[in-house]
Amino acid sequence: MWMYLGLLAALFLGLHNLCKKHAVQGNEVFPVLLGTVSSGFVFVLVFKVLSIVYPDYAAEHGYVFQDISLQTHAFIVVKSIIMAASWVLAYQALKHLPITIVTPIRSAGPFFTFIGAILIYKESPNLYQWFGFFIIIFSVILYSKIGKKEGIIFKSNKWIFAIIAATFLGASSGLYDKFLIQSLSLNPQTLQFWFCFYTILILLIILSITWFPYASKRKAFKFRWSIIAVGVLLQAADYFYFKALQDPDALIMLLSAIKRSQIIIAVVIGGLVFKEHNKRKKLVPLIGILIGVFLILYSNK
Repeated sequence: MWMYLGLLAALFLGLHNLCKKHAVQGNEVFPVLLGTVSSGFVFVLVFKVLSIVYPDYAAEHGYVFQDISLQTHAFIVVKSIIMAASWVLAYQALKHLPITIVTPIRSAGPFFTFIGAILIYKESPNLYQWFGFFIIIFSVILYSKIGKKEGIIFKSNKWIFAIIAATFLGASSGLYDKFLIQSLSLNPQTLQFWFCFYTILILLIILSITWFPYASKRKAFKFRWSIIAVGVLLQAADYFYFKALQDPDALIMLLSAIKRSQIIIAVVIGGLVFKEHNKRKKLVPLIGILIGVFLILYSNK
């Protein structure tokens, strides 16, 4: 069951990435990020209010919010710091790079998660899973060759380093999620609510230095419907992902890989919507990534 929940998370993540590209194009990145997190928070807040007003109905339908200790709050703050840094880097990179380059690099995230799952959680990969991950990494290298034809030199482009750092931080957060969900027994909605709350506070601090004091930057910001869509779609994806992690049999390395199936939406549909170059050539490494994901998904069958 947890694998199917992972696929649902991938579906919403793919749609989320398309809306995110639309939201940041020619726009101020930091206020867009604040807007997306805030809209996601409001989405979860609705369920929080319902759980207070109609506690019995909330309990019956499975969205009870837990009371948590100060120590648990501190653990969630750490996750907020990690993800805020990852998002700031990723949004900046997405603004300056084609989505068909950014998304495949992000697809290397399962490799970092894979290593962490082995070292931290002692998850045991088999031969097919090893093959799957190395095929994914090799396919990402192929994308770098294609990216050069679009004027993107991977060795000297700072946005490439930004998206790689964002990917590493995102993978670290994924490993941390297993600790929060399984070791601390947090349910998805409680984690989502407080995570969004603390992330908003962090972003407000960043914007108070980099954006709010500058009238020219404030005027350059364009509100778009996609900002709200990004926040709501991300919360939907996170909910199904956290629900999957609640299963004690769930393997974080496999869930991380399953989520990469979002690239089908981002690369194929995104390439058509945003009219980016070399779409056919990018299908070759895309197929490689899908083969790698396939090997991981079906290695235990």
